[in-house]
Amino acid sequence: MAMIWKFMRVAKYSKTALSPKVKVKGIPTHSRHSSSKSVPSDFGANTPCSNTVELLGKAYPQDDYSNVTEKILSKVGKNLHNKKHHPLWLIKEQVKDHFYKQYIGRRGTPLFSVYDGLSPVVTVQQNFDSLLIPQNHASRRKEDNYYLNRDHMLRAHTSAHQWDLIHSGLDAFLAVGDVYRRDTIDNTHYPVFHQMEGVRLFSCHELFSNIKDGEGLQLFEQGHRTAHKQECHTMEAVRLVEFNLKQVLTKLMTHIFGDGLQVRWVDCYFPFTHPSFEMEINFQGEWMEVLGCGVMEQQLVNSAGAQDKIGWAFGLGLERLAMILYNIPDIRLFWSEDERFLKQFIVPHIWQKIKFQPLSRYPPLINDISFWLPSETYSKNDFYDLARTVGGDLIEKVVLVDEFTHPKTKKVSHCYRIIYRHPERTLTQDEVHRIHQAIEESAVRELGVEGRF
Repeated sequence: MAMIWKFMRVAKYSKTALSPKVKVKGIPTHSRHSSSKSVPSDFGANTPCSNTVELLGKAYPQDDYSNVTEKILSKVGKNLHNKKHHPLWLIKEQVKDHFYKQYIGRRGTPLFSVYDGLSPVVTVQQNFDSLLIPQNHASRRKEDNYYLNRDHMLRAHTSAHQWDLIHSGLDAFLAVGDVYRRDTIDNTHYPVFHQMEGVRLFSCHELFSNIKDGEGLQLFEQGHRTAHKQECHTMEAVRLVEFNLKQVLTKLMTHIFGDGLQVRWVDCYFPFTHPSFEMEINFQGEWMEVLGCGVMEQQLVNSAGAQDKIGWAFGLGLERLAMILYNIPDIRLFWSEDERFLKQFIVPHIWQKIKFQPLSRYPPLINDISFWLPSETYSKNDFYDLARTVGGDLIEKVVLVDEFTHPKTKKVSHCYRIIYRHPERTLTQDEVHRIHQAIEESAVRELGVEGRF
């Protein structure tokens, strides 16, 4: 499910969006376990005609929803979670190993199957409609997502595959992949990150077989929806599913981070699970959110063809776990090709303890940019995505430091502070000045702002 769901923001540009000339080559993904299935991710992105982009062997006509940029498209196919000895690969393999060994089916094989090569290009129906997310929900906005067109997009969460995998007959699975969202720019947010989805469905016998006098218990009833259950679920069934879910995830976190881990659960709301929760762990004295989970909406389960079952779903972010476990301070480092970073994770087995040794801490260079906003349709993420497109990974953080409304004209001015810092070398003033000037020019040209430079 959409883990740590801070509903997304995305913008559209006329020139920084995917251009007709873009050509990108990705890296093939191959599943690394016999029970995994994958869709090849090697691709070329090009445009047979001026308003069409070809991605993963298919052509997508662009329209008024198209807003994926060349910078973002260049990340598709990297599949860091399948790159051996990468820290995201290590986390993925640790979670897989735990589930394979902890949960065994009746035939002695792993209960959970793993899918770590599913295409990141999905339909809007897969990403939203199949999950029962309302048409007017904020998470669908162009300001929040990367759309190829009105019908296709880069997935915003691995939950986009829930319905299809359940419909194929699966009762227990993990789905892993890269997801794409527009968000703020700082050391913990990046427009591309990696999620692991977990789903488990139970029949009446599976859920109640170990319960004393459980023969008379039922999964479903004609009841009422409350804060604790869906109208079609019995309270007994919900309590058992919720207990199983929290037990599974607590065991997983304890296995990854060690005994003595403190865990707490916070009630929250996800459109496609109810009731739903976020897990926070106490790491070095600070409570940190690591995943979201809940009892699956029965309408979703029923529509996928599993009407006689009830289930749970969870979603966790691989970067979040890796940053905590290895004490990695900056999310941009996961995209580094610097051997000083990568060689630290070449270990003989996936469970070996690793203490990340920081690269040299290079000094930041700070520049501000101020401009009058063009209209009410402007979104902060419009500027964040433009800055990321122009400045790339040289930008460590962008913060809105001042907002001013002119008392007479009522025009609104924003001032953003951009912190430039390369994770692997020292930046020069001239280099940053050129980038900053390019951002100013692009903001005027692409966003229609009036510069106060």
